[in-house]
Amino acid sequence: MIPDTVDSTLQIDADFPGGNIIVERIDGDDVYVRQDLRDNAIWWFYWYFRVRGAAGRTLTFHFDDGKVIGLRGPAVSTDGGATWQWMGEQAALATAFTYTFPQDTEDVRFSFGIPYAQSNLHEFLKPYHGHPHLVVETLCETAKGRAVECLRLGQVDGEPDYRILLTSRHHACEAMANYVLEGMMAAILHPESQWFQNHVECLVVPFIDKDGVEDGDQGKGRNPHDHNRDYSGESIYPSTRVLREKVPQWAGGRLQIALDLHCPSIRGRRIHLVGSANPQIWQEQVRFSEILEQQQTGPLVYHAADNIPYGQGWNTAQNWVQGDSCSRWAGQIPGMRLSSGVEIPYADHHGVEMTPAAARAFGADLVKAICFYLS
Repeated sequence: MIPDTVDSTLQIDADFPGGNIIVERIDGDDVYVRQDLRDNAIWWFYWYFRVRGAAGRTLTFHFDDGKVIGLRGPAVSTDGGATWQWMGEQAALATAFTYTFPQDTEDVRFSFGIPYAQSNLHEFLKPYHGHPHLVVETLCETAKGRAVECLRLGQVDGEPDYRILLTSRHHACEAMANYVLEGMMAAILHPESQWFQNHVECLVVPFIDKDGVEDGDQGKGRNPHDHNRDYSGESIYPSTRVLREKVPQWAGGRLQIALDLHCPSIRGRRIHLVGSANPQIWQEQVRFSEILEQQQTGPLVYHAADNIPYGQGWNTAQNWVQGDSCSRWAGQIPGMRLSSGVEIPYADHHGVEMTPAAARAFGADLVKAICFYLS
């Protein structure tokens, strides 16, 4: 935290779960900041900070390390991070934004995207305490001593007909993916999901890079490689190592689907599947995409044409030289039919605003498509 040389009541910090900012200097109503790239080998764009003691003032925040404001401007919260709104496209893809602080608000938070941390997951799970189709476990402990949550949903007693693996936050900053995951879990636990609850067991790991999520790391491009390149050779992170040990044993020949949820680059504005190099799995990705197009009802309209086949764009062999991703590893588990990365934009999908509610609705659409695909 850097004190204001004019008004010592102004406080700018990232001292909370998910926070990330470095304050370079404050010059009157101009604040100069940059994202913290600790542990990163590449430039990335995630930031999230809190401002206190600015009631009634108009401040301009200047970013000194690239264009790190996304397609709908910064996300802003005036209730301590409980709810968020986008400031608007007028502030998009710029290096500065200006904000007038309400007179009656003492804690205002700004972020590149809408955050999601451990506290959000625990709040989501509260209404489901004691649910007969939910078991909350711990996958492992992180290097910093945090518990990595591992949930089982659906047919959690006995042997189901099918098993599914869902993962997210291999890259700590990709928070919008968790809202899609919430929507999937809520749909699975809904009273009307009897078919899923009677036939499918789903294993969910919401935070693969749990330390990065809570510490506010970029996660993408972490040294010496990030969590999503830790599926070749010997894994260096506890969560990926234990997942690689646990899942093949848990699968029991019934693991049919593995979806790893991500967010794309700063300018990404389309939901898409990352095409597999395995022709058989790619064929199943195409089939599932057709089903999802037919079954979806939410505001985020998915188009199969947005998928990135292997060999096109960034999805080439060169992108995987550091190591296999989670979805590439899962695709090699015996019996696997459909294994895919799913990219969820941070802020905008084909001109539609990304919100937690919209993302949850897309998660419900994914579950409908999964049921149709399996049944």
